[in-house]
Amino acid sequence: MARDEQLKERWDLVVKKLSNQFADGDTLDLDAIIYLIGIQELGQLDKTFKKDQKLDLMHIAICKLLKPYGYYELDFVDNEGWPHYKALATLPHLKAGEQAVLMKEAIVNYFLESNFIN
Repeated sequence: MARDEQLKERWDLVVKKLSNQFADGDTLDLDAIIYLIGIQELGQLDKTFKKDQKLDLMHIAICKLLKPYGYYELDFVDNEGWPHYKALATLPHLKAGEQAVLMKEAIVNYFLESNFIN
């Protein structure tokens, strides 16, 4: 199977499983999935977040997702349990579609690693 086809199949599986689990079957978009990963990484699943905290959660997720690519590393976790990352490399200039593919690939790898999908 071609790499792009495999990524699409795996991405569709992630979207389907998360949408069924968290959105009553409504289809979650890329940003919603990134947000869910941020909540998972923070580990404070029962908390309500303010708008700026939601953006911070998405940042946590993006850093975590791009860590295996060498762009970020975990620097420390603060007293409230929020992880802080430091940039190791500058992200390449990508077109919007290329950014989406990179994030989808990173998300698929994240869920493969956690055995959420096979």
